[in-house]
Amino acid sequence: MTIVPTLTGLDVEFVRSLPGLGPVTSFRLDRIEGADGLYALRAVAEQLRLFLVDAAVAASGYSPPVTDEMADEVGAPADELRVFVVANPSDEGVTLNLRAPVLIDVQSGRASQVILDDTSYPLRALLGSPVSERD
Repeated sequence: MTIVPTLTGLDVEFVRSLPGLGPVTSFRLDRIEGADGLYALRAVAEQLRLFLVDAAVAASGYSPPVTDEMADEVGAPADELRVFVVANPSDEGVTLNLRAPVLIDVQSGRASQVILDDTSYPLRALLGSPVSERD
């Protein structure tokens, strides 16, 4: 099992606004107590909050390709980026958007949400289901 350091109080600056949230780019990432791998991403100047799940903790087997181009956009080597996914509550439970991971350089706070071309990564994968069974 991989030990993943917990983050809290990290100022996050996206290189471009998240889809549907423009022009907001400045956020703060805080761990949610009692929920391993769950974080609140709150806009600094707006009443806006998203929930992110650390992919290494909550999405076992999920390893999206992080290209050099993606890493260059954030300004860090690919192996230094933390991968998160947006979590959304639904009637079926909490779903994860595996098609659009959020990449964060925890050293600088620079981040980007990337949209993967690979359609085998679902937009709404039920939290807790094995990646191989998500669709």
